[in-house]
Amino acid sequence: MIWLKKRGIASVAESVLNFEELDKTVACLVVAARNDGYAQVYAKCSHHVVSALKVDWDTSRSATHGVNTDAALAARKTEFNNLQLPVMDLINVALQSDDHVAQLKEIFPNGGEDEDEDLA
Repeated sequence: MIWLKKRGIASVAESVLNFEELDKTVACLVVAARNDGYAQVYAKCSHHVVSALKVDWDTSRSATHGVNTDAALAARKTEFNNLQLPVMDLINVALQSDDHVAQLKEIFPNGGEDEDEDLA
C-alpha cells in the first residue's frame, strides 16, 4: 500500500493529466464556453442598446449572429462528461484484483527499488 501512496497516486494523476484526448476535449470546452459567454453578453448588450436608445440595432455582422453557441457548449460538455480514459479502465480492473499493488506496478512500472523495500 505504501507503493500506491508514494508512486501510484502520482502515476495515476500523471497518466490522466497527460492523456492527449483530455487536453483536446478541455480546450474545445473552454473555447465553446468562451464563445457562448461572448454571444450571451453581446445579445444582452444589444438588447439594452435597443431598449435604451429606442433604435434597431443590427446584429447581423456579429460573429455570433445565427450561431447556436448554447448547443455547441452543451455538445462539448457532453463530450467532456463522456470522455473515456483507457488508463482508468486498467486501474479499475487492477483494484479489483487480490494483488492490486502488483497489478498497478504492471500498469505503472516506473517505481524504484527503494519503494519495494518500504513494502517489507
